[in-house]
Amino acid sequence: MIWYINSKAPPQLPMPFYQRMLVSTAPRATFLIRLLIGLVFLSEGIQKFLFPASLGVGRFLKIGIPAPQVMAPFVGVVEILCGSLLVLGMLSRMATVPLLAVISVAIVSTKLPMLFAGNLWGMAHEARADYSMLMGLLFLLVVGPGPLSIDRYWTKNSAGTEGERS
Repeated sequence: MIWYINSKAPPQLPMPFYQRMLVSTAPRATFLIRLLIGLVFLSEGIQKFLFPASLGVGRFLKIGIPAPQVMAPFVGVVEILCGSLLVLGMLSRMATVPLLAVISVAIVSTKLPMLFAGNLWGMAHEARADYSMLMGLLFLLVVGPGPLSIDRYWTKNSAGTEGERS
């Protein structure tokens, strides 16, 4: 192994992509944001199956989502799986990506038409939860899941065994 001049430790190798996706320097309180976002999506996904006429296929049909019989259950499963992953802090950054797509479609298909109809304050009132979810997901994508997560456990253990392999 080649050592740098005047260096007491070997150079650090770049971290693999999968590890960068799991690493987080966020504070412990990030758990609360992760729990909030995850539980809301988990609940909404379950409700798409419990109340299909009002929150599942019926709602998707009403707002004009193509193939509502396919898309409503698909979105419900995505919300349940990714919401659960967020609650656990497992593959957290990756779980935010499909949820960002879901919430973006929700905003574009339900809130923007209200705005274009001239109902600014009605849209602002109706969109507050959607915008909170959007901002929470972006926050988790940027900072990661925090130390109270399975992701943290995985990166901590892989960092501890990296040196033993060389």
